[in-house]
Amino acid sequence: MDGHQFRQWQALLEMRTGVCVSAERQIYLQTSLRARMRDLGISDYQTYYEHVTEGVSGAVEWSALVECLTVRETSFMRHRPSFECVARLLRERRQQPQQRPLHLWSLGCASGEEAYSLAMVVEQVLSETGQPRRDFGIWATDISQQALDQARRGVYPARRLGGMTAAETHQWLEQLPDGQYQVASVLRDRVCFTRLNILELAQAPIRDLDIIFCQNLLIYFRRWRRRELLNQLARRLTPGGMLVIGPGEIMDWDNPLLEPVADDGVQAYRRRDCMECLE
Repeated sequence: MDGHQFRQWQALLEMRTGVCVSAERQIYLQTSLRARMRDLGISDYQTYYEHVTEGVSGAVEWSALVECLTVRETSFMRHRPSFECVARLLRERRQQPQQRPLHLWSLGCASGEEAYSLAMVVEQVLSETGQPRRDFGIWATDISQQALDQARRGVYPARRLGGMTAAETHQWLEQLPDGQYQVASVLRDRVCFTRLNILELAQAPIRDLDIIFCQNLLIYFRRWRRRELLNQLARRLTPGGMLVIGPGEIMDWDNPLLEPVADDGVQAYRRRDCMECLE
């Protein structure tokens, strides 16, 4: 792949997904493209580019290529301080009169571990209150259909258990005969997995959220796009709701609707009361 071809693929990926592939990741890009090119019997990058960008067959192939480019392995309870921050907010809000179910969103959920980790946190907080109701729901979105299919099954190898404690594993996961683990149905029933391209965020009908959890997604975008996406997410929060992103994912952003959470271990923001907002 020469320099012109790399820049051509860079521009296409950023235009369609928002992902900016740096020069340092050129080998990764070439490897992913080669995997699809071998399947199609195409020997050069330019021919494959023209195939991907033309007609209905190109649209179908683009969907297959996206799966190659977006597969990434994650784990349960990744960066536990962020989940502990969510738990503190939920405990605080459970002391207030609750007029509706809690609404959470795992954005860029990959194969579902993040969304199920959030479900564990909510279930734990609700059980601490002694209330029998399980009044919450979690939207979980990603661009990869294959990842979402795995997320719906809720079956994972042991290496994905990541930051879970033994007690959490025993409570929320069932070990299968093949050594893998399946998420308990009480959690699976609370998560709605659906496909979403982050560039189509403005069209997403998800509003009035108590928690938006978006970690390890913004790092793939340019800084101006990160700010644009975060501003859109800020408007999706209900007053008092919280946006959680990965520590250090953006340092030069603020929004008048939000105030930073005072916790050095996380990067999170609370939605101000409507009377305080500078609309």
